[in-house]
Amino acid sequence: MAVNDLEASEQYFVEKLGFQVRFRAQGWVFLSLQGFHVMLGHCADEVTAEETHNHSYFAYVNCTEIDDLYTRYSECGVQFTQRISNKPWGLREFGIRTPEGHRIMFGQELP
Repeated sequence: MAVNDLEASEQYFVEKLGFQVRFRAQGWVFLSLQGFHVMLGHCADEVTAEETHNHSYFAYVNCTEIDDLYTRYSECGVQFTQRISNKPWGLREFGIRTPEGHRIMFGQELP
């Protein structure tokens, strides 16, 4: 994921979203949230995700215990693009927005 401010983005993913740093390399940080992995790359001269508007969707994360995750994110002040709800396609979903405008959806299959 291209970011303009690598340090601030890493801090957000760790402190707000609960990711763990796997390792860092020059201009890159590799993060994980359980079985989901993301690579942030410092791209200071690139157009921000926010400027791409509807094309700023980055990922769809299949998860478990989605209600607990949603509650934790709510308590941390994460900005939501969609509140948690059951969808007619058999998933319980919510969406978030990172400070640089990347949008990530989280979903869990309904029983």
